Amino acid sequence: MSITDWPLAERPREKLLLQGAHTLSDAELLAIFLRVGCAGKSAVDLARELLITFGGLRPLLESSQADFCSGLGLGNAKYAQLQAVLEMARRHLSASLQEGDVMSSPTLVRDFLRAKLRHHSREVFAVMFLDNQNRLIAYEELFFGTIDGAAVYPREILMRALQHKSVAVIFAHNHPSGIAEPSQADRRITQRLQAALELIDVRVLDHMVVGDTHVVSFAERGLL
Repeated sequence: MSITDWPLAERPREKLLLQGAHTLSDAELLAIFLRVGCAGKSAVDLARELLITFGGLRPLLESSQADFCSGLGLGNAKYAQLQAVLEMARRHLSASLQEGDVMSSPTLVRDFLRAKLRHHSREVFAVMFLDNQNRLIAYEELFFGTIDGAAVYPREILMRALQHKSVAVIFAHNHPSGIAEPSQADRRITQRLQAALELIDVRVLDHMVVGDTHVVSFAERGLL
């Protein structure tokens, strides 16, 4: 049966408009993105099949171009559309942080860092450079490593902080293992960076470790 033959309140697009996007299942949301199904399958049927094939919505969204395009009903055009949607979401989060005090929006900061770092297969160390009202000036991914570590150089961070005229920073890095618990190495490098930045009067507000489902804050743990 075609989706157009469904009761109006059960059609994904109409349901979204009437009840809000939060009421839709993963398959219904994906069906709206797909727009159409394929031979013998409605867009919702195809969406359900893709979710099973990829193991869920997140693996599908974070899949490589080759893997994504191998899915039934998908291709380069859909991949490009998806990347555009994901980038718009990241930019929306970034714009929100540029407009207000990041310390008053810890959930927003977590969402932003999760969107930026969680999908990386290797460790990435990033810095959020902030102004004197704790608004985001710039987010930069500065150091990249293997699956279990990234070499971090304080001098580079100091140079970037001065270039941005930043008065405060938030560090962040991901754990590709998915476990967000800070390591002893994480604590040591944070202390080194904090001491170095004190020399140029730049405050370290937090260091956040991004795991698979959680983001751990050094500040909340009393580690700063």
